[in-house]
Amino acid sequence: MTTRTIRVKDLARVEGEGGLHVSIEGDQVTQVSFTIHEPPRFFEALLVGRRYDEAPDITARICGICPVAYQMSACAAMEYAFGAVIPAPIRDLRRLLYCGEWIESHVLHMFMLHAPDFLGYPGAVEMAQDHKALVQKVLRAKKAGNSLMTAVGGREIHPVNVRVGGFYKTPSRGQLQGLLGELRWGLEFLIEATKLTATFQFPDAEYPREHVALSLPDEYAVVDGKIISSGGIDIGVERFDEFFEESHEQRSNALHCAIRGRGAYMTGPVARFNLSHSLLSPLARTTASQCGLTPPVHNPFKSIIVRGVETIHAFETAIGLIEKYVEPERPFVDVTPRAGVGHGATEAPRGILRHKYALDENGFITHAVIVPPTAQNQKSIEADLLLYIQANLKMDDARLTHGLEQAIRNYDPCISCATHAINIMIDRK
Repeated sequence: MTTRTIRVKDLARVEGEGGLHVSIEGDQVTQVSFTIHEPPRFFEALLVGRRYDEAPDITARICGICPVAYQMSACAAMEYAFGAVIPAPIRDLRRLLYCGEWIESHVLHMFMLHAPDFLGYPGAVEMAQDHKALVQKVLRAKKAGNSLMTAVGGREIHPVNVRVGGFYKTPSRGQLQGLLGELRWGLEFLIEATKLTATFQFPDAEYPREHVALSLPDEYAVVDGKIISSGGIDIGVERFDEFFEESHEQRSNALHCAIRGRGAYMTGPVARFNLSHSLLSPLARTTASQCGLTPPVHNPFKSIIVRGVETIHAFETAIGLIEKYVEPERPFVDVTPRAGVGHGATEAPRGILRHKYALDENGFITHAVIVPPTAQNQKSIEADLLLYIQANLKMDDARLTHGLEQAIRNYDPCISCATHAINIMIDRK
């Protein structure tokens, strides 16, 4: 009996610390374990005893790439608990801020983290040597998203202008109008760049999975909505625990989320596209069609195209919101603390981000639960890896390892705020 072991010590194009252990005996895969071994950071415990209005800024520090998602979900949960109604102009500003985050996050992942897999480079630095003009345009497009976050959120990383009930200060029409030139350029570039991704060579992989996303009747849901799935789930955010459950796996320091009685599911760009394709902006729908992308998409490797389509949607939506923008009379609505439980969910770039808080009569947090997208996608990632291995057992270890790394990167997993390593070990017996 021969045992073969493959270890990849540094996978630089994911965020956080994780590992993968695969065991193969003959032509049978006997173990696939995707683990997250980064130490817990106890944010949920840190929130206990804090006032409701501290939650947006505290939770924003969970991630430097998608802090807006944490702020928006925290605000939504507190406003649910206190019965606050957010007026349309404030909600539109939240959508605008979220567009900035989607742009900067999606562009970063698509071209700096994921595209090297398809173009045959170990990383973005090496890719830039042969594709300097493309990388320069990518950085310019990302900067357009960052500038939008600064204009609405106060700064591009961990915005400081978000509060429960709205914003501390609203931008002037002139401030936002000044962004239109770069946003229009970014829109045109993303149409071109997304068509480029559609020319990549994709593995022949069809992995049907139940897809879960937020939904609205007349809008591609981002800042609010009910939870729906391709398997028939259709619920308010407050019923999340009835249909979804988190469990602890001994091999991992992150909880694994599943649909009760059904198991793994996928959230994120592919799920959103499959469930709400018709509500994308006009140019996003057109580009998807031109790229041959029609729902349902079951090949996770094509998520790079879907992210491009969503980025076009974010650019086009941002332009539309700015063109019709009228500065609100007040930047926020007043909220009155009361005892209760608050539920909030928004669509982070990587999928649904759910917050739940129990509060006392003075608005102090007594319990907090945060379910990030990567925790929800872990079981789906593991299922994809198993299917990929089974279909490619004849590959040599180097090619198989690369394919497994790419299968993980399909989800743009946000394991933590920093990029460290995924260690992959394959045992062949």
